[in-house]
Amino acid sequence: MRSSLLVAFACLALWPSAGLPQTSTIRVGHFPNITHVQGLVAHHLTRHGRGWFEQRLGPGVRIEWFVYNAGPSAMEAILANSIDLTYVGPNPAINAYAKARGREIRIVAGAANGGAALVVQPDSQLEVANDFRGKRIATPQLGNTQDVAARAWLAAGGLRITQTGGDAHVIPTSNPDQLVLFKQRQLDAVWTVEPWVSRLEMEARATVLLEEPDAVTTVLVTSVKFLGANREQLRAFVAAHQELTEWIKANPEEAQRMVREELAAETRTSMPAELVERAWRRIVVTSAVSPEALGKFMANAQSAGFLRGAPNLSGLVERP
Repeated sequence: MRSSLLVAFACLALWPSAGLPQTSTIRVGHFPNITHVQGLVAHHLTRHGRGWFEQRLGPGVRIEWFVYNAGPSAMEAILANSIDLTYVGPNPAINAYAKARGREIRIVAGAANGGAALVVQPDSQLEVANDFRGKRIATPQLGNTQDVAARAWLAAGGLRITQTGGDAHVIPTSNPDQLVLFKQRQLDAVWTVEPWVSRLEMEARATVLLEEPDAVTTVLVTSVKFLGANREQLRAFVAAHQELTEWIKANPEEAQRMVREELAAETRTSMPAELVERAWRRIVVTSAVSPEALGKFMANAQSAGFLRGAPNLSGLVERP
């Protein structure tokens, strides 16, 4: 296995081997969202016996995939040592890092920017945050990146927002349920990610009110424990993630096909090519991550009441 890894490292221009012990199974989480495109493509390839990471990490290495609805659940799994890495939004990663006082969580790569939006009913008169007084806004999960962004935006607009109520009602709701409730007009707005933004547009005639195309949407996170015990292997994984990111950018049509098939397998719902192509235009696939951009998410988490004080984020991003 060691010689195979060294060959793989040479091909990928990686760091030299440090001879650290390796694990035979790497457990990786992602969401059934197009903003987790690397996870979707790699999971698809594993499902069909052509594992992207497996081929680059050497013989005997197995990737085990876990699917989560939103960030807080994935971070709980990392902290409980149920998984080793996960694609996740920046806010849950920052919250977990802060609550563990920097001892448990590290971001090792970026994954996607953009792909999130606030949508409203097609005949809505909602235009600014103050218009949402008394309104119902759904987000994927309490404390996830879109939930924090929604609460911070409403608070910045002068509304009093608490985790249980306030001047507007932010209602954590799973993405499939958001679509149903929005169609039934039980929700005034939804702040979510692709493909659900495009599904709301196409199936419920939702109107996009606000989106942040440059905002960090997805990062790749690991535990300090896994990083310390498997640094050499994690280097290879991150390099393979970077290579996959470049492949996706160079092969959008093939990547979209894999994403459609994987989403159908995970959600038992067919994803039309038009839907995925539409969502794709909102997403910037990248393996880079900006520490400065993470500072904005920390400020949002503080504004939304999820963080107290100003934790030092200097140790959050680490290159293996």
